[in-house]
Amino acid sequence: TQGVSSAASDVYKRQRHVHAIDNASGDKGTVLIMPAWSEAGFLGIKTINIFPGNGARGLPGLHATYVLYDAHTGVPLALMDGDELTAHRTAAASALGASFLARGDARRLLVLGTGRIARMLPAAHASVRPIEELTVWNHRPEGAEALAAQWRAQGWSGARAAAPGPAGLEAAVRQADIVSCATLATAPLVRGEWLAPGSHLDLIGSFTPAMREADAQCFEGARTFIDTPEALMKAGDLLDAILAGTLRAEAVQGTLAALCRGECGGRTSPDSDERTVFKAVGSALEDLTAATLVWQSAAASL
Repeated sequence: TQGVSSAASDVYKRQRHVHAIDNASGDKGTVLIMPAWSEAGFLGIKTINIFPGNGARGLPGLHATYVLYDAHTGVPLALMDGDELTAHRTAAASALGASFLARGDARRLLVLGTGRIARMLPAAHASVRPIEELTVWNHRPEGAEALAAQWRAQGWSGARAAAPGPAGLEAAVRQADIVSCATLATAPLVRGEWLAPGSHLDLIGSFTPAMREADAQCFEGARTFIDTPEALMKAGDLLDAILAGTLRAEAVQGTLAALCRGECGGRTSPDSDERTVFKAVGSALEDLTAATLVWQSAAASL
């Protein structure tokens, strides 16, 4: 997290390129291209292929590659597993946001989703908050049961799957201090009326206008933060809330970089009953910072 915040001033990025893929077979996907470069002399480009229908095939919905170059010469330095890079930096950004926005005594974490990123969220959030109770919900109950068992094997003895269906999700949300959504949902899963006073809603799955994990009521009366200004153009959750009038773009409290720099305040007090929301669509800055750290670590070990 220190690397992300300290690198923010000398990293340059362009808005991501988004391309819709619609095959004759009916398989629909999205390709994202995310470039960034830095004064430190590194240039990186991540390509992400997202195919939501892969779940039915037993495949991950997201596949990515990352290429790191010398920014002075364009010489390729490394080809990295973009899936691992994305998962680690997304989980880290999620926890970084929670370190500013979740109650200091937040101990009950609910994770929506069972993918690569979702699996990393407990460890990430436990690094910033005293997480004791861990619950997972998924639209495929067997996936939630399998992930809960995996977490128990990793030492989270109390990890459990929420009851299946909307009723199980509602009950789990009402009991959670932190609700972290890491899905590819295109219709809202979390409803604002379910969120408890003082809770923190972490939305890190959706990243296009057609995707959404929370309904418009989730933003009403909450203090909302975003990872980058691009979220206001890319996040279906935010666009819906703005259209419904439960969120004004100018009312967004700040970005993750602004929180790190102390340019805006997070939760007003560690034990307040205010609700907070963090909406992330992903940043090429995070990717480049993570890839640079990987490269430097590898170079140091040679």
